[in-house]
Amino acid sequence: MVEYFKGGKLPNDPVEASKIRKEAPRYTLIDGRLYRRGFSFPLLKCIDPEEVEYVIKEVHEGVCGTHIGGRALAGKIARAGYYWPSLKTDCMNYVKRCDTCQRFADNHQRPAEQMHVVTSPWPFYKWGIDILGPFPLAPGQMKFLMVAIDYFTKWVEAEPMATITAERVKRFVWKRIICRFGLSAEIVSDNGTQFASTATAKFCQELHIRQSFTSVEHPQANGQAEAANRVILRGLRRRLEEAKGRWVEELPQVLWSYHTTPHSTTGETPFRLTYGSEAVIPVEIGEPSPRTALFDPTGNEDELRANLDLLVARRYDRGMIPREFQEGDLVLKKITMTAEKNKLTPKWEGPFRVTEKVGKGAYRLEHLEGRKVPRTWNAGSLRRYFS
Repeated sequence: MVEYFKGGKLPNDPVEASKIRKEAPRYTLIDGRLYRRGFSFPLLKCIDPEEVEYVIKEVHEGVCGTHIGGRALAGKIARAGYYWPSLKTDCMNYVKRCDTCQRFADNHQRPAEQMHVVTSPWPFYKWGIDILGPFPLAPGQMKFLMVAIDYFTKWVEAEPMATITAERVKRFVWKRIICRFGLSAEIVSDNGTQFASTATAKFCQELHIRQSFTSVEHPQANGQAEAANRVILRGLRRRLEEAKGRWVEELPQVLWSYHTTPHSTTGETPFRLTYGSEAVIPVEIGEPSPRTALFDPTGNEDELRANLDLLVARRYDRGMIPREFQEGDLVLKKITMTAEKNKLTPKWEGPFRVTEKVGKGAYRLEHLEGRKVPRTWNAGSLRRYFS
């Protein structure tokens, strides 16, 4: 380009010659130095390849450099009045290879892989477990919270703890999960020493529970537990406000609210998916809901007996031996447990006289001299007396 401006010399290649003619109006030669005409700036100095490295390095990491990004670096160089054809590309490549920029780069905001779907074939098959804390010190030196969530029903179990050890993890799994919901097939947790310890691994192995660990610094792999943690934290913050030391007392209310609120992924409450029906919440007492206001115990019982086809009643009735008494009949009643009773004490006492047939197998009695016997007695505790 310089030779073209000085003597009108063009390359022998027609393509290159045509390119120079088209680009020439954008450049000018001042004191033997080539400049490019700019839009935002009148003139940009065209620098040689050997000067490019110095300019980029000085602007990027020199006295006034702060390791800015590639696009910003190219813009700053252009504002300073320099230009070369591969300005933007060279700046992007330089920043990409800069060791300091790589070590202090921001975390990735976009996912690196497509979403992996985590499924649970039936309730309580798979649990996610995590530790939340430390919290403000509560009575009993409680400052941690162990949280477990079922992947199917979204049911949450949580227990405050003073310290987190492998033994406490085992006790929590046994008491809160296994003894309440049965053996699970898999437990997902992070790589904390409490979960990855030999004692915990042996405990799970003996019960044929598979342990799955999330990748380091990738809590999304146990997203169910992380979501439950956020819900619990949000609920505790809003309920406690300034009284942060009462978080242990408020925890049951927060869990109750979660269990009786429809989950966004299932459209059902964890309580319903766990127990098969919705829980009665306090508002249904203060302002009766349809199921509490329109409930008819007698009609409900009749419908239930019809739906069950009287199976339970029929099984019970097959083993029944009818015992019915009339007013005036003499009966013996079973001796209740007293301090004086022993293996040689008679099983029945009396006789007594039946004074009233209350119904559903209940009777009122009196002594033979007419003194009333307290309370009613069921036919199962009476036997006919023959005189």
